[in-house]
Amino acid sequence: MRPGVYLHIPFCKSRCSYCDFATDVWRDSGAVERYVDALCREIEGGNPSGREGVGTVPQDDTLPTGRVSASHIDTIYFGGGTPSLLEPEQIERILNAVTSVFSVAESAEITMEMNPATVTPEKLDAFRKLGINRASFGVQTFNERDLKLLARGHDADDARQTYRMLREAGFANISFDLIAGLPGQTIEDWSRNLDEAIAMEPEHLSLYLLEIHEGTPLAEQVRSGRRTPIDDELAAEMYEMMLDRLAAAGYEQYEISNFAKPGFESRHNTKYWRLDPVYGFGVSAHSFDGRERYANERDTAKYVSSIEEEGSAEVFREIVNIGSETAFLGLRLNEGVDIEAYERRFGAELSLKSSELIERGLVESADGRLRLTRKGMLFSNEVFAEFV
Repeated sequence: MRPGVYLHIPFCKSRCSYCDFATDVWRDSGAVERYVDALCREIEGGNPSGREGVGTVPQDDTLPTGRVSASHIDTIYFGGGTPSLLEPEQIERILNAVTSVFSVAESAEITMEMNPATVTPEKLDAFRKLGINRASFGVQTFNERDLKLLARGHDADDARQTYRMLREAGFANISFDLIAGLPGQTIEDWSRNLDEAIAMEPEHLSLYLLEIHEGTPLAEQVRSGRRTPIDDELAAEMYEMMLDRLAAAGYEQYEISNFAKPGFESRHNTKYWRLDPVYGFGVSAHSFDGRERYANERDTAKYVSSIEEEGSAEVFREIVNIGSETAFLGLRLNEGVDIEAYERRFGAELSLKSSELIERGLVESADGRLRLTRKGMLFSNEVFAEFV
């Protein structure tokens, strides 16, 4: 169990209609440079947001405890936003800040989220030389109508061209993001999306059912009647089609929304589901040290000024209910939860809470592990609510 590092880059060319993440439209290169300065300062402080003591995690044989500066990490994840908008020199500065504080494993997985039409061959070559070895590629859909609905700011050919550039630059670990359940989307539309994605053979696929968040332009369109969400029956049909088609194409489902060719599971994201420590830096970033969870300011300007003036942008912390989160996060994974190990550590709560879920066909107990059934995946939020 080694920690990972998450680095939030909030800038985008434009704001997507469904997005409720902490993002800012790129308008001023000076503001971007100031943000990079603040991010590096937070990292170099030795702890997320300069906190003393973060980095103390449950002891084992592989992970030193104490301050973050003693930690060996094996994943780095640039999320956003659109990190690929940054210049290679800025990414290099951030990575240098990370390596000044952390010992990074030679085999570390280093991921960058990238959007179509935000990179050039030269930029991708530079990212590869800096050690970026995994691309999380925001395709979302190959349907031109749906790209306009989502206000993605690129077309399907941009996605195809950027994918070719990634391969030509030597990226051998590429993940696609796709979204199902868009207003007006048909099962045939979704089938064509799956056909094209599978034919391109990325190593990993993250496929999500659309969630409409309050305060987004898409939510306003739905509220005003201009858009109509698809019904639950069609959403379930799309999800089940996804399960069947990806399995037939050789992708293994390892989490509710994530599929990979063998050996290409996201090592970083798996840390969240297994409650491994992750140190988050940047606006809105979250950290978990094995006991407590911390969160930074969500407003970029406030984050930067807080780091500049106080060295910290922390606005929230909580002690985590490890038993509860081990259960519902573990159930997100296809491997499920080891019942004996769980009850030895936390008591008989798992068996008590799961008995009714088993009767309803939402979870199953097999080989000493508790797992979601296919039906349970469709009603996963209902299952997880039992453990919160």
